[in-house]
Order: sequence, then C-alpha cells, then structure tokens
Amino acid sequence: MKVSEAVTSRRSIRQFTDQPVELEKLRRVLDTARWSASGCNFQPWEAAVVTGDSLKELQAKIAKNGPQKPEYDWTAPEQEDAYKSRLHAVGAGMFGAMGIARDDAEGRAAAMARNANSFDAPVVMFTYFPRFMKEPQWSDTGMWLQTVALLLREEGLDSCYQEFMALYANTIRDHLGLDHERYMLFCGMAIGYRDADAPLNNFERERVPLDEHVSFHGFE
Repeated sequence: MKVSEAVTSRRSIRQFTDQPVELEKLRRVLDTARWSASGCNFQPWEAAVVTGDSLKELQAKIAKNGPQKPEYDWTAPEQEDAYKSRLHAVGAGMFGAMGIARDDAEGRAAAMARNANSFDAPVVMFTYFPRFMKEPQWSDTGMWLQTVALLLREEGLDSCYQEFMALYANTIRDHLGLDHERYMLFCGMAIGYRDADAPLNNFERERVPLDEHVSFHGFE
C-alpha cells in the first residue's frame, strides 16, 4: 500500500467485525512506529494495548464508574462558526448513516454512548505521557498516533481515535496500574477489522479545500 492510499483510506471506523487482531501485526506496527518524528528525540508517548478479558474487565469498570470531568479540553474550536460547522457536518453524516433523526436526542445519546465500549473493537490502545510534557510533546504524540493509524492500514486494519476516553481517565489509569499524579491519559484508539458494509463506515466526509488552509509563497 502506498502512503497516499493509507492516508486516503484511513477513516474513523465505528463498526468492527469480531475477527481477532493478530498480536504479531500489532507488534510489527508499533515497532515500526517507533521511528515517528519526535522533537529532540524525546519520544514522549507511552501506550498500553488491551484486548480479551482485560478489555472486558476495564469496560465493565467504565460502565460502573461512569465519566469524570476531562483533564483537557477538546471542544475549544467550537467557539468559532467555521470549525463548529465542520463538526456539525460530520455529525450529520454519522447520525444520518445510522438513521437517527436530528431531533432524536435519545437515539443520539445512545449512539454516542458506544464510545465507552470503543464500538466493540477487539483491541483498544490507550496512549499517555508524563504530565510535565508541553505542547510540542503533545504534537509529537499526535504524529506518532497518525503513524500508527497509517501502518495499521498497511496491515489491513482500521482504527478510531478516542479522545472520549479522557472522560474515564481515572478508571483507565487504575486498571493499567498508572500513577495518577505522573500520567496524563491522552486518548484511546479502537483497533480492529472494519465492517466494510456498515453504513456508519461509509458515509461521505468533507475536507477543506487545499487553498483555504495552505498558501504558497516564492514559487514561480
């Protein structure tokens, strides 16, 4: 698979098959992803890959304990209409694919609740780093996660980034044996094989045209 094919075929998958994910594939992906770009070679990211009984146990704890106040804010872009409209557009596509009407508050809430179970993905990777890391290291961690997602595509696998998991940071840290004072839980990543026929995995997405967010200077 070309890099361009991995980029354009990657999307947030929210319906997986029950096919188990092979450990050797995950190890191959994560071993290669070690070479992702990292400012000053700090390599700030750490992760735990969870499946099987351990994942079921964690998800039961999440259901029992419920959400907490998130430790960081991912909603700030909504203060400007241009960004809010992009959120609304992808939401309309997602809920439309599930046949959930705009005024169906109960149906929308139930659909969003599936995040807590990582859309029944067979594997979930939780990414975290020491709390003293600053914006450049958050950026490095994002580049690593993108590298992981593209390498998963090369292996025929799919994923969904889940900042939503920050709502369960305490429960997840306890399950993984992480020091609450030291570690910031950044996100989860649902991993598995996509259900290729599921409408939820096939609705049209939009991207901003290139010239709206990139300018070129000094070219002939």
